[in-house]
Amino acid sequence: MGGREMDGPSGVEPARTDSSRVVAVVATLGLSPDLTACLDALRREGGDELEIVVVAQGDADFAAARARADRVLSFPRNLGFAAANDAGMAASERELVATVNDDVVVEQGWLAALLAVLDREPDVAAVQGVNLRADTGAVDGCGIAWNRWWQAVQVGRDAPPLPSTAGEREVFGVSATAAIYRREALGALPGPVFDPSLGSYYEDVDLACRLRRAGRRALVVAAARARHAGSASGRRLAERSELIYGNRYRVLARHLGAGFWPRLPWIWLRDVVDLVHALRGRGEHRPGAIVRGWARALGLRAPENEG
Repeated sequence: MGGREMDGPSGVEPARTDSSRVVAVVATLGLSPDLTACLDALRREGGDELEIVVVAQGDADFAAARARADRVLSFPRNLGFAAANDAGMAASERELVATVNDDVVVEQGWLAALLAVLDREPDVAAVQGVNLRADTGAVDGCGIAWNRWWQAVQVGRDAPPLPSTAGEREVFGVSATAAIYRREALGALPGPVFDPSLGSYYEDVDLACRLRRAGRRALVVAAARARHAGSASGRRLAERSELIYGNRYRVLARHLGAGFWPRLPWIWLRDVVDLVHALRGRGEHRPGAIVRGWARALGLRAPENEG
């Protein structure tokens, strides 16, 4: 589901940034070499009026975060992306909530561009910019869409970036890698903002589905840019694959309802294709991680469709 070009000014330079209405939540294990740059960039964008809440998990040295954040919430273990961001959001009452990965560095004008669109589009629940790969400069993602295999994908992945003058495009949902949500839209949804049972991955897809069902829109703003370092290889990559292949089924079962079962053979066929590729040493996923993802899917309770 690709985005469509929206009408509106191409170069977004708002009359007021007013970062006093924004809280930026940064969940971290303290392992990202980009954490300091991430927080410095946010402070540059929002100044002292921006509230920065760091959710520190584990026993790493969080001294740099404490020196830069307005508040640091400390937890002895990894909560997962969903629960960590829920905790950070609950620690503030500001009307706009930015979720920013600890390996993301927003570029100059990111906050102003996104706030300008939210001010102009009151029915829009969430916005993000163009996320770029830190190493190559290619697109990391311009929003979330579903492909024909019912996999959630990053729009425009690996393509050259849109020009900054391209305005806005509507997408199915935004990636929580670097995005801003309206708190009133989140508060109108039942349950926690991000489903903590998902841990990490597909939690923002699940949220996008719920916001769409509530009639709220999401936009990608070409004038806002952020650079994302992305996941490392090895054990973290294997764990990421397991979570992706497991959580996808829970999210689809919830949001497709009775329509999930007729689509299941098609959904699973894509996974089998991925498994064959992995067995041949192709692709980024490992065979064992895909199989463990299936086991995880069987262990997750599939809730009733809420619509």
